[in-house]
Order: sequence, then C-alpha cells, then structure tokens
Amino acid sequence: MSLNQKYPSALLEDAVDAIGSLPGIGHRSALRLALHLLRQPAENVHHLTRSIDRLRDEVHYCRTCRMISDEDQCSICRDRSRDRETICVVESVRDVLSIENTGQYHGLYHVLGGIISPISGVGPSDLTIKELIERISSRAQGSDMEIILALSGDVEGETTAFYIYRQIAPFGVRVSSLARGLGFGDDLEYADQLTLGRSIAARQPFTPGR
Repeated sequence: MSLNQKYPSALLEDAVDAIGSLPGIGHRSALRLALHLLRQPAENVHHLTRSIDRLRDEVHYCRTCRMISDEDQCSICRDRSRDRETICVVESVRDVLSIENTGQYHGLYHVLGGIISPISGVGPSDLTIKELIERISSRAQGSDMEIILALSGDVEGETTAFYIYRQIAPFGVRVSSLARGLGFGDDLEYADQLTLGRSIAARQPFTPGR
C-alpha cells in the first residue's frame, strides 16, 4: 500500500493492506481503522469479522430478480401484495434500496448487475438481460405488464435502456422511464427520496433517442 511506511507489526501491516483494499479507503484511513479495531473489545471485532464472512459465504441472489436475499427468492418477490404486472429494471442492488426508501413504488424489480459499457468491456451478455427477457416472455401474453427502465441518464444508461427496449418491444409490453426530475448522468443512489419518488410516480412512456 505504502512502500515507505514502516510498521511495528506484520499483522498490523496485513490488516491495513486488507482494509485499504476497500473502495474509498486510503492508507491513512485504513491505518486509523486498524488501530481503532485494536482498541475494541475482542467480541466486537469477532462479530464484525463473522458478519463479513457470512455475508460473503451465505448471501443469496434472488433467483427471480437478482436482488440480495437470505433465501433463494427475496422478500419482495415473495410478497403477494406487490404489483406483479410491473417490473422496475435497475442497475444495482443499491438502486432497489433507494427506490424502496421512497415508498412510492410497489411493483417488482429486476437487477441487471451493471450497464452496457464498451469502454469497461461490459456487454449485454455480462448482464441479466437474458433473464429479464425470459421473465417478460413467460408472462407478457394477455397481461397488462409495464417495464420501467430506471437507469441513469448518462450515455451508458441510455444505451442500455435502448438495447433492452429493442429486445422487449416484440412482446407488446408497456415500457416507461423515470420522469426527468433527475439530472443528466445522475445515479439513483444519490438522488434524494423526494425527487426519486416523484420521478417514479410521474414516469412516462419510453421514447428511444429522446
């Protein structure tokens, strides 16, 4: 992490390196956190490490929507009170949490796991677009299904939305997008709840190239 940093303990150095591998954590912050953990009761630290181990080893991704879950199917997909004719397509689990916090949406979700980004080497096959199409194709006939493309307004988000629109258009489902209360390039994760809630409530038909 820092070639010039000298440590009194190889164990401390190893911990600092591990903590510093987290996004947004620099060397100084990693060292400060490591020293903070040393001052905590052992059980507190053991609880932290056990929780992280279980998160990594035991967490599931919902077989239907790819949301994080403790079981094979998430609580949202199991909830029979949700509007099952509406699927909100988002980039990440964080976006689901942001939308849920608004209290304005009561349908289902589909987590893509990213967006199409040729620069980053991410193509349609790297996302769960195929699974989304399968969900729609199995239920679209004779239903009033709506697909909400709740993706960021930057170029990559718009590219992804257009690609999905082209794939699902033959099924005759309604396709909508968030109202433009969100600025161009804004991420759902950082939108305030009021703005995001209004964008969902005032969603509009998706128009390619708008």
